[in-house]
Amino acid sequence: MKRKLLSAVLAFTLLFAIGCGKSGGEGAAEPADNAPAAEEPADNAAEPADGADEAGTGESFSVGFALRTANGSYYAAIGEVVKAKCEELGWECTILDANNDTTKELENMESLAASGVDLIFLDCVDPSAATASQKVAADAGIPLINLDSGVDDMSMQVTTVYSNNEQNGLEVGKYYAATLADDFEISAVMLSGNTGSIAGTQRRDGMFAGIIMQRTGCTEEEAWAAAEEMEASLVSSGKASNADAKFTITGQGWGNWTIDEGLVAAEDLITANPNLNLIMGENDPMLIGALTALDNAGITYGKDGTVQLISAADGSKDGYDRIKEGDIMAIGENSPSKIGELGVEVAKDILVNGTSPDSYEDITMTEAVAVTIDNVDERYEFGF
Repeated sequence: MKRKLLSAVLAFTLLFAIGCGKSGGEGAAEPADNAPAAEEPADNAAEPADGADEAGTGESFSVGFALRTANGSYYAAIGEVVKAKCEELGWECTILDANNDTTKELENMESLAASGVDLIFLDCVDPSAATASQKVAADAGIPLINLDSGVDDMSMQVTTVYSNNEQNGLEVGKYYAATLADDFEISAVMLSGNTGSIAGTQRRDGMFAGIIMQRTGCTEEEAWAAAEEMEASLVSSGKASNADAKFTITGQGWGNWTIDEGLVAAEDLITANPNLNLIMGENDPMLIGALTALDNAGITYGKDGTVQLISAADGSKDGYDRIKEGDIMAIGENSPSKIGELGVEVAKDILVNGTSPDSYEDITMTEAVAVTIDNVDERYEFGF
């Protein structure tokens, strides 16, 4: 796995900073695993403005956020968190909605650059098309931080901030596998978002690796190698297995990340695989759709049922409610509030502390967390 991570010491520094700056909880408790520690303010940093808010930095900065779409609770939450955190710092924050249109995204980037903002956040519509959007900021000499969505070309960014899809999946898979008897045979189906999704692949492979690691006692490196073999088989045939882990995937369906389409995909999988005992999801809305499909089929699930459900992401409050009810076993935390908070911390480090934008690694990830019945109450506020 080719990920660039900053040192643990620096990660701890930013974790502390986020934890102290956020009320009520563990922050990106997921705090910034790999974001650099704050440096001393630059010599030319602006003096605090008269009457500055205590919660603010006293600096006068303006930032823009080219948001992928406001039509969806997850994306809307990122926008709301970024704006709120900027306002706490006394910064002006302008959010422009691309409504999932790459042309509109480019126009929004051009508008933000022309307005002379000090820094831009981008949650891109398409990783490839984002190259043109990023170039607008680069040509204007404006630091750019990508949030939530990765981009194909990372040469023009400060960093990309998102959740650790692979490790979230790993933690979820391990948690599930630890509940099983040694001789239990896993017969699973996979609810995936859309073909070609990098995040989707990372999420499901993480769950594969976690199950294999927990059930066989192998190393994490060995578990990832075995997960890659399962992935290749799943792509080529729609099925996969690992004999040592007593783990078989008998079908894969595509739910387009939504409850409604997750329901339809789950109905097809349930019909074709009547002996299933595990439904795995790449996000929890599709699992919520699967719960309805199980109800319609008269199949029991959850803590007292024959079918268990786990997801590598995202952590909606609806999903967390189903954990509380015992319907879903575990969900990986892909918190928009954590991502937004961490992005603003990076921006503050650059604008206020004078840290060079070039000093960041390509990827800055939040802490991996499997949300379960054991910790759902403490993680609930980070849902959306």
